[in-house]
Amino acid sequence: MPTSHPLITTRFDAGSTADDVVAGRDLTGVRAIVTGASSGIGVETARSLARAGADVTLAVRDPRAGAKTAADIAESAPNSDVHVRVLDLVDRSSVAAFTHGWTGPLHILINNAGVVVSELTRTPEGWELQFATNHLGHFALSTGLYEALAAGARDSGGARIVAVSSTAHMRSPVVFDDIQFERRDYDPQAAYAQSKTANSLFAVEATRRWAADGIVANAVNPGGVATGLQRDFTQKHKDYLAAAEAAGAFTYRSAQQGAATTLVAALTPEFAGTGGHYLDNGREAHTVADDAALFENSDGVKEWALDPDAARRLWTVSQDLIDRAARLARRSGTAEDRAPVDR
Repeated sequence: MPTSHPLITTRFDAGSTADDVVAGRDLTGVRAIVTGASSGIGVETARSLARAGADVTLAVRDPRAGAKTAADIAESAPNSDVHVRVLDLVDRSSVAAFTHGWTGPLHILINNAGVVVSELTRTPEGWELQFATNHLGHFALSTGLYEALAAGARDSGGARIVAVSSTAHMRSPVVFDDIQFERRDYDPQAAYAQSKTANSLFAVEATRRWAADGIVANAVNPGGVATGLQRDFTQKHKDYLAAAEAAGAFTYRSAQQGAATTLVAALTPEFAGTGGHYLDNGREAHTVADDAALFENSDGVKEWALDPDAARRLWTVSQDLIDRAARLARRSGTAEDRAPVDR
């Protein structure tokens, strides 16, 4: 089913870079968080924000890698204001420490971090690792930073969340009957795809809930970028990507190009005050049917990734999972974070 409204376009395209998007912008006073900012697309996203004058926090698992990245950015962006804070998205206490420790307004939250695994791995809560990291961790982070985002919206006219999704979302909806792969055979590609669909659905529901407070969220597809994620791809996944490239479904681009659409969602006036969209190549992507062939529709978004009913359901399921885990931790006497408030 085609998208029913005129698609939002910008002057940027697949060849644009993150530096192109920030060119001529003065982001002095803008506070931004970029998760997974010690490698790949995250580094270039943070670098371009810093070059434009933003106050950027690198939210990273490894503080040494974060410090190295901050130093690298400082060399290419003199007088930049870059900070490093530890954030392990799969560790609820780490997410809670990050959100509770944040003070002041937040204007841009870029949920960029992600993991890929080649075999079934579970968190201590029993959650499938890719869903837990790529979606649940960012869900807890975003809800935990709601007040900061609302404050950012009040002092600047709006706050934005960017959820980094992927063309991989086309391989699977969120399978609500078995999100954690407890009853079906584990397919790492399907698990990753499910988590990327979840990223898009989060943007849909966050916008519905928070737009009245000046907070909007959009999902983006960075395109094919060779990053550290590829080291954990299965051979089947690598073969699949090779076939997709050969079919013209995507071409590899640089990390600077991969970060461009993220910054289109985060900064351009076309996406101010509007959310729940999925962007690709610097513009809103067209919607395609759920049974559409991936190779023929790689620049589109499947209906299941924008379904408002699925988005509402996912929010409720996500909140329930986190709340339940918090209750169990309190009963066991372990150190535990406060569960996010359901907003």
